[in-house]
This record gives sequence, structure tokens and C-alpha cells, in this order.
Amino acid sequence: MWLKPEEVLLKNALKLWVTQKSSCYFILQRRRGHGEGGGRLTGRLVGALDAVLDSNARVAPFRILLQVPGSQVYSPIACGATLEEITQHWDWLEQNLLHTLSVFDNKDDIASFVKGKVKALIAEETSSRLAEQEDEPEKFREALVKFEARFNFPEAEKLVTYYSCCCWKGRVPRQGWLYLSVHHVCFYSFFLGKELKLVVPWVDIQKLERTSNVFLTDTIRITTQNKERDFSMFLNLDEVFKIMEQLADVTLRRLLDNEGFDLDPDLQEPSQITKRVLEARAQNEFFRAFFRLPRREKLHAVLDCSLWTPFSRCHTAGRMFASDSYICFASKEDGCCKVILPLREVVSIEKMEDTSLLPSPIIVSVRSKMAFQFIELRDRDSLVESLLVRLKQVHADHPVRYDTSRDEDVTSPVFYSANMCSDHRFGGLETLSSQNNEEREKETNPRLHPEALVAAFRQSGSQSPDSRLSREQIKISLWNDHFVEYGRTVCMFRTEKIRKLVAMGIPESLRGKLWLLFSAWFLKSPWWPHSLVSNCPHPCDPSPSPEQSMNILTSVLLLYAKEEEAFWLLVAVCERMLPDYFNHRVIGAQVDQSVFEELIKEQLPELAEHMQDLSALASISLSWFLTLFLSIMPLESAVNVVDCFFYDGIKAIFQLGLAVLEANAEDLCRSKDDGQALMVLSRFLDHIKNEDSPGPPVGSHHAFFSDDQEPCPVTDIADLIRDSYEKFGDQSVAQIEHMRRKHRIRVLQGHEDTTKQNVLRVVIPEVSVLPEDLEELYDLFKREHMMSCYWEQPGPLALRHDPSRPYAEQYRIDARQFARLFQLVSPWTCGAHTDILAERTFRLLDDNMDHLIEFKAFVSCLDIMYNGEMNEKIKLLYRLHIPPALTENDRDSQSPLKNPLLSTSRPLVFGKSNGDTIDYQKQLKQMIKDLAKEKDKTEKELPKMSQQHNCFPIPRVIVQLSPT
Repeated sequence: MWLKPEEVLLKNALKLWVTQKSSCYFILQRRRGHGEGGGRLTGRLVGALDAVLDSNARVAPFRILLQVPGSQVYSPIACGATLEEITQHWDWLEQNLLHTLSVFDNKDDIASFVKGKVKALIAEETSSRLAEQEDEPEKFREALVKFEARFNFPEAEKLVTYYSCCCWKGRVPRQGWLYLSVHHVCFYSFFLGKELKLVVPWVDIQKLERTSNVFLTDTIRITTQNKERDFSMFLNLDEVFKIMEQLADVTLRRLLDNEGFDLDPDLQEPSQITKRVLEARAQNEFFRAFFRLPRREKLHAVLDCSLWTPFSRCHTAGRMFASDSYICFASKEDGCCKVILPLREVVSIEKMEDTSLLPSPIIVSVRSKMAFQFIELRDRDSLVESLLVRLKQVHADHPVRYDTSRDEDVTSPVFYSANMCSDHRFGGLETLSSQNNEEREKETNPRLHPEALVAAFRQSGSQSPDSRLSREQIKISLWNDHFVEYGRTVCMFRTEKIRKLVAMGIPESLRGKLWLLFSAWFLKSPWWPHSLVSNCPHPCDPSPSPEQSMNILTSVLLLYAKEEEAFWLLVAVCERMLPDYFNHRVIGAQVDQSVFEELIKEQLPELAEHMQDLSALASISLSWFLTLFLSIMPLESAVNVVDCFFYDGIKAIFQLGLAVLEANAEDLCRSKDDGQALMVLSRFLDHIKNEDSPGPPVGSHHAFFSDDQEPCPVTDIADLIRDSYEKFGDQSVAQIEHMRRKHRIRVLQGHEDTTKQNVLRVVIPEVSVLPEDLEELYDLFKREHMMSCYWEQPGPLALRHDPSRPYAEQYRIDARQFARLFQLVSPWTCGAHTDILAERTFRLLDDNMDHLIEFKAFVSCLDIMYNGEMNEKIKLLYRLHIPPALTENDRDSQSPLKNPLLSTSRPLVFGKSNGDTIDYQKQLKQMIKDLAKEKDKTEKELPKMSQQHNCFPIPRVIVQLSPT
């Protein structure tokens, strides 16, 4: 543990300790009498002294000292009960502090820096222990008070957590505290009499990454538009980075990507975000991605356990995941075994007798006449109780259904013979199957569903050669053998063996059924299709190119599944397997393209070095992801890719894309431009064949590419898929999700830059403001909008950022925000009347009276105030003193509309003695028109002033604003 540094004279205690390790500034020592033989008198005496002391007075046998060279004073900074414990502290000092201390010139500064760092680590350890015991630890409240005092944020800016660390300024570290709030990264340091404050909004972060340099092995780097900041020397850097990654992802998606974030409601309200919530979100995201479950599925428990696997005749160690509607299992050995048990398929959950061979066992029985035995479950009773409650709720939400063709309750319990439960050799369970002859016939000779389009095509079309049909029969036989051993329903055991069968290509007679099982089709609601049009809360609004991709994918799904099944397959693809691919901005596809570029750099460095601009490859490969290779590969080969996709998810597309690039690496390196690279890849993909397909081969898609060129060699799809798994199949779900989060920041910020450039391109020709000033005004306008999103109460106007709107209308501000900007940048400030003038200006600019204005209107008005000719300024000032800028509710007591005769809230109509009426409202409008004409005439007669005299540059007052 770390110790509070206290200075001690070194000569007073030399005989009691033995130095084990030493460096320029640190010494690791062992107390005599520990770990020694009995031959030394001093060691025996010290050991005896330590033995008779009570536990509070005993001295830890290992310690680390801070000693500045040339000094006889030392400071203990860490101690440990074991060599392993003290070695961890020593390693931390070597990796994080040792190389840093060389930058200090003064020895006293070195001692002060190390002591301050150790004290901060002690405080962080204390707060971490308290946080485990209670939700609102006193240390956290103290940190919250300091956070509020140091940065003066509004109360709505919630502090999530804080850490001790160093912020680097060049080669000099500044020891301090990193505060992570819902909208900002803040750092505070007071060291050697100098105070440092940093405030970085999450929405300004363009890159968040872990890096290393010559001084430190691991740092966290935050990159904004104009600055890079490095933070290091964390007690637990992994934890810090995960929390920062989660906060950046949540905030950016909530504020910049409402289109794709509406399915994560728990984090829409910033006041609900805590460290525990973020950690739970990370665990939930991994769980849903690993088992490809719905976004709304909430994880309740993760428990170490073992599952009886009948195919291996043993219990397999792993973890159980219990959620709202599922019980899932994943082995600790990657790829060994995975099981998904929907509670809709579960008929009973029972506790078995606890024995030495089967400690804490439970049995989960499912409809398909299978049972799963879990053992070594911690807190088994409470687990079973909670599972039974959720099981009851799921069955209540999904009532019992009957198979009318068999007159049988498909949800009825399954009974097991007592003799099988007593057989401990196999864990008390075996798969039970009692199919009748008709069912066995279906297994041996499966047929496509009659509504699947490919079935009609096969019946009407020509038959394939006998060799292909025989290979198809061999595949069917292999799958049937697998079903017997591993199960044939959604509750099957998923192992490496099934992945190999999928890579070979699923038989066409089983393809539709297995796609449904692998994509978790059972998640469907039995009533949803009938009310889809009337009750869908978020209608799909894809751009034309994803829309085309969906059509291609849907047409293939309809080949192997009936209409309703194809619909649910499409739902699984769009909502879970390819999230955010088919919305307005195709953010998900762009994120995966960015991930693919990173994988190319890691796995194919020579190709990446040759093609330094990988965006060209990304533009070529975009269709691979949007259509799962269906649009650029012969159909009989592409369906094998879809097989792998439904089993392994997006990982299958990543690794196959890498295999395609590797197979063409030499030709791509010789290509001179993007067009030649496109031709190389198109010819290769067009000549990928499927020798095992029972159907007739499909003609070439890009035959024109091969004109006047050598014939392209044919590649078998099975060989290509096998190579992709062997060479590039080591990417885990956790790694892919981490890369997605990292690149989502870059993609969203890229969209923000595009929006900014498009707005400026439209506005620049219409104003006289310099482009660099206009860019700063845009940043200021956007910052004001964001600050309202941070702290104002949500209301009907709160969700103003709509990516589907025109670029110029994506960010708009209300009257209060406009007033703040008006006071900051307008040259027409006039003391107490500035607020009144700002209100009138806002009403004048609010043409559609929706109480919001966009950037173009704001900067156009500002341009007249600064750079307009004199007659334009007079005209603007005049318009600010007539409706609609002027109203009877104007705060100016001299407003002419305060007169009841000029009220705009009632018609100005009075009766004459002869019964006629006079409409003074019309007279007022006519008067205003006449006055405007007179003013225009006067303005034309005014001599024009030189632009030199009336053009005022915008002062450089646009600075980084604090919340105050």
C-alpha cells in the first residue's frame, strides 16, 4: 500500500533493512528476519521482535523509499506484506515516475512532485474503497465541492468521477486532479505556486486514444481541433480510459447523433449518469454484441459457473449471463462453447441436490426436449429466485401457443426419467429426442419452405450436375449428425465445429432455417407486423444508397425464407447486426469503414504503406459492408458470405475483406490510381465461384472489365472463407466494439466539420465578414447552442439538433442565447437598453416565429451592424422600432405600442355616428408603409460614405468561454 511520505534519517535504521533493488531515486528494501535462514543473529532478533508485537504495531516486511541523491533523508512511500505486492508498486514507479523525474532541475522539486503524487494516490485508493461501500462516499462529496468551486459550473453539470494524474506541458508534468463530468473533461493543478485549469467539452474531442512516448509507457491523449493533451500516472489507467471512452461516446451520440441514439433511453438524461451506470453500460454493450441481442436487453447478473456439455462428456468452465429475457453461457476458452436460452423457450428452472461432485447445481429445461445443467453457481438460491420471477413475467407477456396441426401445447413442460438424473457420470443429463418417423424423414431429406422463392426456381429450372447434388447431400448429412449431437433449435450448443460447417456453406435446404436461428428470429413480437405501419414511432428514412442496399439484401432473404421470416431477418440485420447502417447518414457503415482502415494498417502494413490514402479503398469496400458482398460477387458465392455473417456478425465481413485485399495485394501495389485498383478488385470478386452450389452458375457481373486482358483465375469461395478465418479470425467482439467506439468519435466529428464547411460556403458570399472571423463566429454560435443542451431543462425545443435538416438549420438558438451572443459581439451595445435591443433584433430575425434563429440570420444581422453602409444601418435601426420587432409587451416603457389605441392584441375598429366603421389597423399599416417609402427616398438622397469610413472590423473578442 502507498504511505504518506514522512522524512526520516537514513542512518538510524540501516541495520534493520536489506536493500533488494535501487534506482536513482527509489530503494526497495526487505526487513531483516523475513525470508532469511536462521544463521544471522540480527535477523533472528528482528524477526523475534516483529513476532511478539501485536498486529497494529508490526512492521510490513517490504518497503520502498524515496531518496534524493546526496541527501541523508529518506521518505517511505510504499510498503507491502509480500514481495509480489511491493513489486507491483515498484513496477508502477518505474513505468510512470522514474523517467519523468529527469526533467526537473531542482532536487527539492523532485521530492515535492513525488510526495504530492503519492498523497494523491492514497486519496484515490481511499475514495475507491469508500465508493465500494456506499453510493455517496464522503470523499466524493469533498471532491464535488472542490470541482464546483474550481470550475464554477452550474449545478446541472454532474461530476461522474475523478482521478489523480499528471498533465504534460511539453516535457514537464503537472501533478493534479482529473475531473470527468457529463459534458466536460477538467484538470486542476496547483504545483510550485502555479495554478493550472483546463476545461475541454466532450463534443470538442476529435480523438481519444492510449499512446506512449519516450518518457512514459502508457498515456491517455485527448485531441481537439487545435490542441493535444497527454495525461498519465494513473493508478488504474484501464479503468480511467474505459470511463472516458464511455462518457465521450454517450455525450457525442446524445448531442450529435440523436438519429442513432434514441434506442438507449437510460442515458438520455445527463443527471442519471454515474460511474456505475457507465460501467454497467459497457458490460451491457459487450453482452448484447457478443450474443447479438436487442439493444433494450438489460443484463442483471454475470456469474462464474460450469456447464455440462454432453458432446465432450465433461463440465465446461465459463460464465452465465442472466438478462431480462435470456440465460446465456460462454466458455472461458474462446470458441469452445456458447449457448443462448431465451426464457420464452424455457419451461422450468430447478435446483438439484448439492453434492461434492455437483456443487450448487441447477437444471434449465427447454421446449426442444433438452436440459442444461449449471454447477458451481455462487448464491444459487437468489439466482434461481430472480430467474423464476423473470420466467413468469416472460410467459405472461407471451401466452401459451398451440400447434394446431399436431394438437399439442408447445409450451408444456418436458419430463425426464429419474434414472437419467441419478447418473453422475454425465452430470445427470443427456439430450432427449423422441421424433416420430415423419420427423426423422424430414431430418434426412429436408426441403425448402414452399414459399421461399428459390424453391420455385429449383423446381422450374434445370437441375444441377449429379456431383454437385451429391456434395449437397454430404453437407446435409454432416449437419444432421451435428444436430443429433449438439441440438437443432435456437438452444443448440454453438462450438467451433458449427463454425467450420458454416464456413463450408450451409445446404440450401437448411439455409433459411439456420439464418433464422443464428439471427435470433425468436425475438419477434407476434403482434408487431400487423400494427407496423400505424404504430412505428421512428419511420425509416434512409438515404437513396442504403435504401438500394436494403433492396438487394431483402431480395436474397426472400429467396430462402417466406415473407414474414424474411421481414424478421431484415429487422435483425438493421437493428442489431448492422446498427445505424440504414438511417439518413449511414453512420454505422462509415464507422465500420474506419475500423476496416485500421485493420488494414495492422494486418496488411505493406499494402497500407503503398496506399497511404486508404479512403480510396474505403470507398471501394463500402458496398461490401452495405450489401454483404451480394452486389459485387456471384450470388451462389455471396450467399456463403451471408451464412458466415449470420453466425459471426460483422467480424465475418471484416476478415473476408482483409482476405480479398491480401489475395490482390501485389496487383493493388502496382496500381497507379483508384480506377485501376477498382478494376483489380472487381475482376477478382467477379471470378469467385462456388463449386458446391447445387444451382446453375450465374453469369459474370463485370464481364467488360476483362476485355483485352488475361483471363482472371477462379477462386473458390470456400477456400477464401477458410483463409479469412485462419489468417484474420483472431479479432474478438470486445476488440471490434472498442474500435467502433473510437472511430465513431472521428466519424461524428467529421460530419460536424462537413456541416460547418457547408454552412460557411453558403454564408461567405453573402456577407463581408472575413472567413476566419466567420469560422470563429460559427464555433461561438454552436457553443452557445451546446451550452443550452448541457444545462437547460428539456422541453419541446430542447432537441434542436436534427442531422436530417439542411446544413444551415441544424444548429439554432433561442432568444436567451441570442441575447448572450448579442452582448458579446454586437457593436450596438447601449448599457441598460442592450437587452431590449437584443430582444427586438431576435424578433425581427425570427421570420417564421418558431422562437429560433439559425446562423445565417445571426451573422447577416451582425454583418450590417459592422460592415453595412450607412443607409443599411439606418434601415435596420428603423425596423427595430416598428413591428414585428416592437410589441406592446416590450420592456421599454417608452414603447408607442403601450398606448391603448395602438394595441396589437385587439382590432383597432371604432364606430362612426352614421354607422360606418374605421379600421385603424389598416390605417396604421398604411402609415408604416408610407413612412418606409419616405425613408427609402431619403436614404437614396443621402451621399454614400466611403467604405473606409463605415466598415468596422469585428473585434477579436471570440475567446474560449467559461460557463460564467
